[in-house]
Amino acid sequence: MSTEQRENLDAILRQSAFPVGSDVNEQRRLLRELLSAQPLPADVTVTAAALGGVPTAEITVDGIEPRHVVLYFHGGVYVMGDASLTADLASQVGRRTQAKVISVDYRLAPEHPYPAAVDDALAAYEALLHSGIAPSNIAFAGESAGGGLAIATLVNAHDRGLPLPAAAFVMSPYADLTLAGTTMQTKREVDPLMSLEALQDRVNDYTSGQDAALALISPVFADLSGLPPLIIQAGTHEVLLDDALRLARQAATADVEVTLDITPGVPHVFQAYYPILDEAAAALDRAGQFLSEHLADADRVTGERKAELKVSS
Repeated sequence: MSTEQRENLDAILRQSAFPVGSDVNEQRRLLRELLSAQPLPADVTVTAAALGGVPTAEITVDGIEPRHVVLYFHGGVYVMGDASLTADLASQVGRRTQAKVISVDYRLAPEHPYPAAVDDALAAYEALLHSGIAPSNIAFAGESAGGGLAIATLVNAHDRGLPLPAAAFVMSPYADLTLAGTTMQTKREVDPLMSLEALQDRVNDYTSGQDAALALISPVFADLSGLPPLIIQAGTHEVLLDDALRLARQAATADVEVTLDITPGVPHVFQAYYPILDEAAAALDRAGQFLSEHLADADRVTGERKAELKVSS
């Protein structure tokens, strides 16, 4: 892997970092400019849709006849971003899993604080199930706040007795809004994008007086028992590294199958920079293989059950 690639990316991101103290609208504008600067691959199509009354973006790749669905949750610390802005990264997950991606346009704070995002995520998942798609044909994926929301939605669905998807993939999950991770301090110099101070500015927007340690706000404090297999990826140059480490530990303690995949020397949601960073493409390949294997296993089990029913009848 290329040291030069990592250094070039670090320099680019330091120039793009949001100024601490900027307001939500300014940060939204800057994020849109940053993400819109990278055009979508020519073979990717994004179509506006909805699930359970929640707006979505359906992301497909030409030439792929999808057998599975990835329900995707975008990042943006719960106050920025939308379902289409991360279509490039989401499409890379769909490409590697031979799946259609449905990106959820959940409501954002401060206009819509917790539990709006959590409610929208669950409503979209329930609608997907009610549409006739088997949970064994669904995987979750998400980056940053979307990674935390993906885990919170699994916990929420499990607690409500809903069938769970085959697996989930989270990138640099923002999973502790109490901001208690040790890497908030130990990684502050090497993180080119995020900081404790910048995150603190936005926590109150989302929690709006609620306890930031609530399980569906900060799933590092949730009981993760019964969740499907997880792959958690992060880089060592991000203040949220400890969120990924503790989330994986919490999952393992709850007897969840979990793969913790840490890449050295790369920043927050480094997978988004796959066109210029070899480590990013390699990480996406590993995650795609993980999801594909678990979706295939679920297909095999479903097929065996159908065969058993035929024999018994």
